[in-house]
Amino acid sequence: MDAPAGLVESAFFKLLGCRLQSLGDGVAQVALSLEPPLRNRGGKLHGGALFSLVDIAMGLACSSVHGFDQQSATIECKINYIRAVSDGEVLCTARVIHPGRRTLVVEAEVMQGDKLVAKAQGTFAVL
Repeated sequence: MDAPAGLVESAFFKLLGCRLQSLGDGVAQVALSLEPPLRNRGGKLHGGALFSLVDIAMGLACSSVHGFDQQSATIECKINYIRAVSDGEVLCTARVIHPGRRTLVVEAEVMQGDKLVAKAQGTFAVL
């Protein structure tokens, strides 16, 4: 999908160090490397950084469905953390599973290689 320049990589997207891997047809893949500023006190990937990665990927998946000319807002997002990440990179794959006209339901998985890090479910409203 061709997205307007500047609408895919927000300032926050760049601040976190996210990298768009693919986008289109209700699916977005966004990668994130574990850099020192993203670590919690225990040296693991901070939950807030992981939540932000999921929210970014889900929002992009929604935009690939309803178009970048409309905005969407997160109504709800629930993450089930499976395991901590202490090094390397994670990849979040978000998929729109219900593309309603006003509300979209999205699921996401965060993987590190072949290991599941987190699963998420979210609901987005088209504004």
